Amino acid sequence: MSSQIDHLLNETRRFAPSPEFAQAAVGTADLYQRAGEDREAFWAEQARYLHWHTPFTKVLDWSNPPFATWFEDGELNVAYNCLDRHVEAGNGDRVALLWEGEPGDERRITYAELTDEVKRLANVLTELGVEAGDRVAIYMPMIPEAVAAMLAVARVGAIHSVIFGGFSADSLRSRIDDAGAKLVITSDGGYRKGRVSPLKPAVDQALGDRGNGPQETVEHVLVVRRTENEVSWTEGRDLWWHDVVPAASADHDAQPFPAENPLFILYTSGTTGKPKGILHTSGGYLTQAAFTNKVVHDLHPETDVFWCTADIGWITGHSYVTYGPLANGVTQVLYEGIPDSPHPGRWWEIVEKYGVTILYTAPTAIRSFMKLGRAIPEKFDLSSLRLLGSVGEPINPEAWVWYRHVIGGDRTPIVDTWWQTETGAIMVSALPGVTETKPGSAQVPLPGIGVDVVDDGGEHVGNGNGGLLVLTDPWPSMLRGIWGDPERFKETYWEKFERQGFYFAGDGARLDEDGDVWFLGRVDDVMNVSGHRLSTTEIESALVGNEAVAEAAVVGASDETTGQAVVAFVIIKQSFLDHHSPEGLADTLRTWVGQQIGPIARPRDVYIVGELPKTRSGKIMRRLLRDVAEGREVGDTTTLADTMVMSVISAQVK
Repeated sequence: MSSQIDHLLNETRRFAPSPEFAQAAVGTADLYQRAGEDREAFWAEQARYLHWHTPFTKVLDWSNPPFATWFEDGELNVAYNCLDRHVEAGNGDRVALLWEGEPGDERRITYAELTDEVKRLANVLTELGVEAGDRVAIYMPMIPEAVAAMLAVARVGAIHSVIFGGFSADSLRSRIDDAGAKLVITSDGGYRKGRVSPLKPAVDQALGDRGNGPQETVEHVLVVRRTENEVSWTEGRDLWWHDVVPAASADHDAQPFPAENPLFILYTSGTTGKPKGILHTSGGYLTQAAFTNKVVHDLHPETDVFWCTADIGWITGHSYVTYGPLANGVTQVLYEGIPDSPHPGRWWEIVEKYGVTILYTAPTAIRSFMKLGRAIPEKFDLSSLRLLGSVGEPINPEAWVWYRHVIGGDRTPIVDTWWQTETGAIMVSALPGVTETKPGSAQVPLPGIGVDVVDDGGEHVGNGNGGLLVLTDPWPSMLRGIWGDPERFKETYWEKFERQGFYFAGDGARLDEDGDVWFLGRVDDVMNVSGHRLSTTEIESALVGNEAVAEAAVVGASDETTGQAVVAFVIIKQSFLDHHSPEGLADTLRTWVGQQIGPIARPRDVYIVGELPKTRSGKIMRRLLRDVAEGREVGDTTTLADTMVMSVISAQVK
């Protein structure tokens, strides 16, 4: 099957940065030149912004691909870089976390206070027998203690595995077992949608007998009291955070560890069976997380209030909530709840309250706000915002323009960023003070990053064409393997283009006439309609371009005539329904897509639905929609944010 992906959608709007923004920008055009002249020297220069207890002399070892080492003879402490050095530089009074609980409670935690808490917790970990190389599972809501837990584990040289607080006891158990965790850090619960979402009970279930005996590696469970729900207690195993952490000593010297010391395992749900434990190490990861956060988000730590809305259970929360912002010494917002609780303007209320200057969020969130209408954000003063970012999946042009216009007041640059759990940090993005941005395009590889779009044989497709996105050179924050499974690591990411030494990301992309990158979604989501390879992303973008549509998900369903047929599931904007009947809208939208893109892309079926199946990180699970479109039993829904949504959709389609 050809890897050429037909490109049918044209976007011509352009937005250059204002002269004022460009003049003060952190990331400048000369970064590309310096990286182009000597890539390794460029990354060494970025790494030296960190504090190294033992400076490195070796930058990259790529003698045994696909296993890389970066800065391997250097030693550093990740937590020291995120905390102590800012305090020692006289910035201990700067606020690190502006925390907002879903019910409205709040805490302001300075760098000095966070450092103190992390030192105490590091001493507790040591007393519990946690040593360098041990694994610690973290299963917590978005509370400051979650960030402190990650940093304390890093401080003692152990490896954290953060497991998203919405996962079930079985998902939790499989991840704890795979990593062989010695300790679990959790909370009694967290607040979600105005209710207590209990966490400790799931940990108790996970550690009990799930059919093949009780869990064997976990020695202790450390519990934060957040919601005061009833929890059962195992004496000798369970400890309250408030009993042991405040009582511990606040004296703790951060020991240096080698740059290649493992920092964390983060599980991605593999498409089949066993989850993949993506392994990241310390020096290279922190270098690229800090550098990309600084130049892509244009961080000015003295004045900015940064807000990345991701949960720490995802890679975005690791790199752009915990490690990047704290390594850069910036003040950031941490919010416990969901965007529309207790009311649909909650996020904009927070932006106004804390004077947020940089907002980094997912396209699915933006499209949800479009669905609710601009009247809600327009009630709040969003004038503090000076930069907007998008992460998680390709953002369609109409959502991009709405985001800039309604949220950014037509003045903020937008950085549309592409990267993955596996890459560890942003790989493709505009630099906001340099790039003339194009709605819907991630645009250019960052300085020091090698990206190409190739065909199945690994040949460059050339401008104007689509194909497979590959990374052509090793990068500092790259994954170092799949925990305990080097063969799966090679097979999953490197086998396809082994001869060229390319990393294959699994995403389709095209290069426009300028050579800028446009992502077309997962290659698994590309449809083959009458011999044409069509991207779901482009058809979804065309649908969202219609004034009635807030969000769309497109899948290919098997079809006797065309091989595959386009089937669309759409959510209609409330503002449209207030004035129009949905009667006949499905046919109108079929015609609309034909006009926007061409008859070949016209959906066979358009279903109007109230919700789409999304994971808790905001990704649409098209696999489940494909099941519905083809009349099959719907598959595993355990990773959905709302497991009921599929039964509602199935009922609407029948």
